[in-house]
Amino acid sequence: MKPTRRSFKVLALALALVLAASGCAGAREEKKEKQLFAMDTVMFLTAYGPAADDALAAAAEVIGVLDADLDPEEEGGSVYALNAGAGGPVAVSADCLAVLDTALAVSRETGGALDVGLYPIIRAWGFTTGDYRVPEPAELDALLAKKDTDGIALDAAAGTAALPAGTAVSLGAVAKGYAAQKAAEAMAAAGAEHAILSLGGNVQTLGDTRPDGKRWQVAVTDPEDTGSYVGTLSVGQTAVVTSGGYQRYFEQDGVTYIHILDPATGMPVDNDLASVTVVTADGARADALSTALFVLGSQGALDYAAAHDDVELVLVTKDRRVIVTAGLAEGFQENGEGCTYEYP
Repeated sequence: MKPTRRSFKVLALALALVLAASGCAGAREEKKEKQLFAMDTVMFLTAYGPAADDALAAAAEVIGVLDADLDPEEEGGSVYALNAGAGGPVAVSADCLAVLDTALAVSRETGGALDVGLYPIIRAWGFTTGDYRVPEPAELDALLAKKDTDGIALDAAAGTAALPAGTAVSLGAVAKGYAAQKAAEAMAAAGAEHAILSLGGNVQTLGDTRPDGKRWQVAVTDPEDTGSYVGTLSVGQTAVVTSGGYQRYFEQDGVTYIHILDPATGMPVDNDLASVTVVTADGARADALSTALFVLGSQGALDYAAAHDDVELVLVTKDRRVIVTAGLAEGFQENGEGCTYEYP
């Protein structure tokens, strides 16, 4: 077995931020940057203006708190306590409740394509530890039989959540997007008017434009060459979140197993998609949707976007088609070698 976790994270995130900040050299506002490691990924934060240092410190503090609270392996955190107390109500943070609420809402909207109850199955594959293995079908069936995501109950007034006995959750499909959103809010509260955050494939912008008055430019990574990109998006204040099978995977006996699992089977998703990029205002929702729509495949993802006018997509298929929805078409710049571009 050959475990593989590419260094794409640093390359892709750095690329996204370089593109996003390019052209700002002539801006009058001073740029400050901060790099940190949290939520199992490298993060890049950039803020502009006299409040930049305070904004970066505020963002880093928020991310650190959320990392500890939402990590299912972190004793003392809400998610750890929730999993340990399965079978009854458990006191959790308001952040944990908010993330769970978003995840469950997206799950309902997408017919269960996003499932926070897959945590024991994710562990069985070794995606939480790096000790990769291919579980036997009987093992997956037994774990799926114990899962009861529909039975999760949230009580915002009481500040509690309850999992059915035998169910354990991971909020990894939503947590970074939520953290990016809350960190951007903290930067604004500290006085920043222009900032961009890149948290492991989750980009969040603050301000409708860069300090020079131009819109933010965010790269969409090429799944076949993560040091490059298939195009760039011109966006205002929003979230841009990408999920793809290239982000974490391992190989065994010539077969590649990606980290995004099909909730119906517990097996890695195998459809026509290489990546999904979601653009929508709310970071947590964008993060949740990027996983759910990847599970649904290109047609399911496009059908969802057609029914939700606040969601735009860039889909990259395994056969090198790049599909850009109408709301992004005007501001999308093509770049991918060997790609064909579609604007439905």
